[in-house]
Amino acid sequence: MEKSKKVLIVTYYWPPAGGPGVQRWLKFAKYLPEFDWKPIIYTPENPSYPLVDETLTKEVPENLKIIKTNIWEPYQLAEKFSKSNKKFKGGQFDVGKNQSFMSKLSIFIRGNFFIPDARKFWVRPSIQFLKQYLKENNIDVLVTTGPPHSLHLIGLGLKKELPNLKWIADFRDPWTEISYYKHLKLTSGSDRKHRQLEKSVFENADLTLATSYTDAENFKKNGANAFCITNGFDESENSRVGELESERIRKSEGNETLKSPNPKTLKTKFTLSYVGVLEQLRNPENLWKALENLCKTNSYFANDLELKFVGRVDDKILNEIESSVLKNNIKNLGYLSHNDSVNEMQNSDLLLITNFPNESSKGIIPGKLFEYLATGKQIISFGPKDADVETILNKTKAGKHFDYQSNLGILEFISSLYEDWKSGKSIQNEANINEFSRKELTKKLVELLDEI
Repeated sequence: MEKSKKVLIVTYYWPPAGGPGVQRWLKFAKYLPEFDWKPIIYTPENPSYPLVDETLTKEVPENLKIIKTNIWEPYQLAEKFSKSNKKFKGGQFDVGKNQSFMSKLSIFIRGNFFIPDARKFWVRPSIQFLKQYLKENNIDVLVTTGPPHSLHLIGLGLKKELPNLKWIADFRDPWTEISYYKHLKLTSGSDRKHRQLEKSVFENADLTLATSYTDAENFKKNGANAFCITNGFDESENSRVGELESERIRKSEGNETLKSPNPKTLKTKFTLSYVGVLEQLRNPENLWKALENLCKTNSYFANDLELKFVGRVDDKILNEIESSVLKNNIKNLGYLSHNDSVNEMQNSDLLLITNFPNESSKGIIPGKLFEYLATGKQIISFGPKDADVETILNKTKAGKHFDYQSNLGILEFISSLYEDWKSGKSIQNEANINEFSRKELTKKLVELLDEI
């Protein structure tokens, strides 16, 4: 039997980090050994995570080797300076009319003094540590995954020190093409430095991975040897996919079965859910207006609708919705563990996904899209026209995609689903999604690892 090859994965987000950033390489690490590749994780000892999910530590493979070193980051100091700075850790900040002077100043400092990001102080010590580790442990391939994109500078530095090193730069999100980049208040010099560093990563990495088709093509245009491996869903976490709604009976606090207006589903509410972080740049205002309109014109819909949020919703978005006729329809659960979040997806009828509105973001495919697909639920999506998300939804026939100017089509789509739900018809989709399973995606990754 051949000896397993070794891949060292440099990642900032690792359990107990919460949110989608941790999922991609946690799942690759789970399945790589089945293809004779041994993953080794290099991650900070003392990171400052925007979200924490202790339950994800249970998903870390038992025999996985994890190496940790200390990191210094300025976020604790920044949060004392302004509480709103806490959102920066997750790529969030106030925009437009919601920006205070302190918020504007913090954004300027973040964009111009911490290039490419505030985790930059981990780069040099990591290069020094890993240079020796790579030599002593016969690592076959190095992977850096970002954001934070400062981790790619670790790969860049090691590649320059060890020219024969095989290096894969994995971009879960773009660098200079991400929508919030233009909101960083960059000087011309800072913008030039960001782009020079990005170009250097593209040109020196043996392989650049993108999570969307469009991003892979854009990376190629900028000099990268780029391939797309999307995010996906783990079949072991979605064993209840396709489960009959009639088996999910909601109970009241008194443990008495609630009667439902839909006799086939036994569900008391038509539930539209958003799972994840919703910031101001991805706020689907036209959806809230459509729901308000439906509530005002259809008393049955107003009574049956449940607008459920699982995760972190920007306070300003939440305040606007709570000031509307939708205030009595809101169920805000806050951040839940990953497993509980999947359960809430499965206990919904319609799942909402949002992307940044500008055309440069059409290549972003949020990771939760694939978990949404795995539930078999209908999906309503918002983002730029001809987005990769729209391509996947059309291919799988799992829902509808709208741009941020759409109005009438949203009403028709939701009304049609609601009427079917009300009459007891199934509104499950029957998407063929096997190509997006984590194991199949790992197989695709291994093919690239073997060829590099």
